This record gives sequence, C-alpha cells and structure tokens, in this order.
Amino acid sequence: MDATAPQTSSQRASGSSFYAAMRILPRPQRDAMFEIYGFCRSVDDIADSNAPRPKRLAGLNEWRAQINALYQGKPGALVASLAHPVKAFDLAREDFLAVIDGMEMDTMEDIRAPAFATLDLYCDRVASAVGRLSVRVFGLEREDGNNLAHHLGRALQLTNILRDLDEDAAAGRLYLPREALEKAAIASTDPAGVLGSPALDKACAMVVERARTHFAEAGTIMAGLPRAAVRAPRIMGEVYLWMLEGMAERGFAPPRPRVRISRARLAWILLRYAII
Repeated sequence: MDATAPQTSSQRASGSSFYAAMRILPRPQRDAMFEIYGFCRSVDDIADSNAPRPKRLAGLNEWRAQINALYQGKPGALVASLAHPVKAFDLAREDFLAVIDGMEMDTMEDIRAPAFATLDLYCDRVASAVGRLSVRVFGLEREDGNNLAHHLGRALQLTNILRDLDEDAAAGRLYLPREALEKAAIASTDPAGVLGSPALDKACAMVVERARTHFAEAGTIMAGLPRAAVRAPRIMGEVYLWMLEGMAERGFAPPRPRVRISRARLAWILLRYAII
C-alpha cells in the first residue's frame, strides 16, 4: 500500500479502545461506526491543529455546510461516506452538528476552568452527541439510547479529561471545572499552575465522583436493555471505568504516569461481553 495514501476510518481507529469495542459488531454496524469515528477524528484534528483560529473555524464551517448538504441529498466529498450510515440507521443531523459545535468551542478559545454548566454542554457535544449517533447504529430505541448516550458519553469524556490533563495543559487548555478548583481552594486557572498545585487531587476528586455517577447510571440503563444491543457500550464503559479507578488510585500529583489497560485485561473484557 502506498505510504502516502490516506487512511481509512477503520485504519485510523485501529489500536484504540474504540476499535476493540467496535470490531465485535456485525459488518454493517461496524462499518457505520468506523465512519462516525472518522468524522469525529477529522473535525477533532481541525480543532487541535496549529493553524490560525480563522482557518480552523473555516474548516469546521465547511464540515457543517457539507453535513447540511448531505441531509438535503447533496453529499460533498467530505461526507460522501456518511450517506449510507445516515440512511441505514436514521442518524440525526443535529447530532453531527453538535459534535462540530463542540469542536468549535475548542477552536474559538482555549478552554480554561469552565463553569460546570459549560463543561457539561461541552461533554454533551463532543461525547454524548457521538453516543446518540452510536446507539442508533447499535439498534436501541431513541429514548433509551439517548439516556444511555447522556450518561455514558459524559462518563467517558470526564475520564478523558482526567487522563489528558498534561496533554491539554501543553496546548493551553484546562477542562477541570471552576467549581472543583474553588472547592480545592485553587485560585489560578493557568494550566501549569493548577497541575502543579498540591491541592490538585482534591479538585480532581470532584470530577472522578461525577464520572462514577454517570458510569453507574449508564450501567443501570444497560442492565434493562437487550444484551446484544449494548455489548459495545459495555466494553467501552468497562475499559474507561477501569482507567478512571486506576487514576483515582494513582492520584494526580506529578509526574502522573499514564494508566494503561493491559492486553490481558482488555481480552477478558472482550470475552466477557462479546462471547460469554
């Protein structure tokens, strides 16, 4: 294969925990999920690039325009591969647009210690909206699926925020909510200053507890849904909950070594939910 050829959506996903969960799905669902993942990665790459903000905003606006055109029956080159999943699984335009809106929040300014209401909106757009697209592919009814997406999406994103503290700080971002910093008596919103604070564990504890609450709610919802329809979200939830608890046990004082799930544990989770 030509080394310069663009990667497919499944190639971009390979090696991620997302890929591990999605590869157990039947081919039509798996292919649709890889296309959704490819869309999310593409707009996320724009938001995280080093390009000037106006150029990044223009890139996101082009995706927004092409998503709208897709739903008018005029798919452009960026979204052509989404046409079949959108039709096959009745995916909502509003959820694609919400993801773009979330990336725009990152693009307009470097987020630093947002109010929790703002952080919750961000989590809804960049994570729960993806969940709302995903549950349609999994075959869940819209109400049950949206409830699951609400809680599991937030649980996963809050876990990501705790996992990526240093990476985000290097980019000038700090997603820990203002209320958590105030509770820990951390006055600064400077990413480096906050991450060097001896009270960081206390600030992160509030986010850990919120994530645990969302994981618990998601687990309750999934317990009442058809097992086959929630195999993939159960795998994602189990992997991320393990990571969350690993970080909580490790603590958040520097140097904060990455908490990584072993291949053996991942294999057991896959076996537990995909086969047993």
